[in-house]
Amino acid sequence: MPAQPTSVQIRAYQVGFGDCFLVSFVYAKDSRHVLIDFGTTELPKKGGTQIPPSKHMPVIANHIKSVCNGKLTAVVATHRHADHISGFATDGKSGGAGTVIAACKPKLVLQPWTEDPDAAKDAHKATKGSNRTPKGFVANLSAMHRIAAHAADIASRPPPSMSTAVAKQLRFLGMDNIANRSAVENLIAMGEASGARAVWAHHGSASGLDALLPGVKVRVLGPPTLEQTDKIRKMTATDNEFWQLLGGKRGVRELRVAPVDGARRKASGEPVPVEARWFRDRIAKLSADQLLEIVRVLDDQMNNTSLILLFEVGGKKLLFPGDAQIENWSWALRDAPDAEQTRKLLSGVDFYKVGHHGSRNATPKSLLWENFSKRNRQTGRLKTAISTLKGKHGTPAKKTEVPRKTLLDALKAETDLVDTEDNKLPANGEPCQLITIKM
Repeated sequence: MPAQPTSVQIRAYQVGFGDCFLVSFVYAKDSRHVLIDFGTTELPKKGGTQIPPSKHMPVIANHIKSVCNGKLTAVVATHRHADHISGFATDGKSGGAGTVIAACKPKLVLQPWTEDPDAAKDAHKATKGSNRTPKGFVANLSAMHRIAAHAADIASRPPPSMSTAVAKQLRFLGMDNIANRSAVENLIAMGEASGARAVWAHHGSASGLDALLPGVKVRVLGPPTLEQTDKIRKMTATDNEFWQLLGGKRGVRELRVAPVDGARRKASGEPVPVEARWFRDRIAKLSADQLLEIVRVLDDQMNNTSLILLFEVGGKKLLFPGDAQIENWSWALRDAPDAEQTRKLLSGVDFYKVGHHGSRNATPKSLLWENFSKRNRQTGRLKTAISTLKGKHGTPAKKTEVPRKTLLDALKAETDLVDTEDNKLPANGEPCQLITIKM
């Protein structure tokens, strides 16, 4: 009889607004370790001082190395957002944390099909036989991230007409969507290393993990390919903004959003008439709000490429959906040919990694949350984990704050919740919280 894990240990690392989970499958004679995401956009303060990623991410990387004894079975990067992959970077911004992870020589690097470096530019699924190189692929990332960089630049030096709240959100979303070249290159290199392989997965495809984890079945529930559904680019089908974003500042001009860059911020020397200032300020405010909405479109679009993984082991089910949004979920739970089977599978989930740091549309209420049968149980209660940082995304006034209060309240009331915000990073404490699921 093949080996079966006796338990699963899930370590939820404190990475502020980001995700980093080490999933350890414990067997009688050894353990197999899968790292799911490793990134942050902002860390919590410690003693009133902001923790720099260059100091903190190597601490986490070395803790991971210690737990797995220098040997990772697999690395999963659910999607390209900085809050999920920045820790894989090998440059100074991450303190070289990615070098530590690469030294653990994962046998498999799993990413969504949209990250296939050999995919054609107009690909609808992962592609083989293309002449495009990883180097060329990474270079082409700059196109879709140009608008994000522009937004972050504006927010770092906001014009007087831009509110503090808009500038804060622009800066956050802009930085999260900027291409992290070092991290992407390291993920490609790890997948091409001797003895390793890369897999770019979509709904229903093989993850490659089953062969490395005896007694474990892994289902890929998302993202769908564009041949399966166009819903993951729903906003682009109904709104031309996303494709115009690829043109960077030119695209912004086409959208009639003022590219408020340094050159344009210089005083013209011509005073604005008093009677025109009200109109000038309203136009500037419209420009800032419009740019914020455009960057949100880009942010949502990237989230919809996220992997959704279901691990089945010893009669237990563990769900890791990355940042998948409703368009990604709706294929798996409503539109796919096997949607009914998937809903039945997910009803018995034992552990749920809360999607997108607790945002309102990453945990579909009727399709997913209300279908979890192990909520509110006295025994066998649903375990959940959320990695988040309050005040970084959205606003309570618009009911877009992350984490969403109503969801957080439900998680606390109806599940055994582990919240990384409860980990205050004591001087000699663990940088993670441990969840153990016994078979």
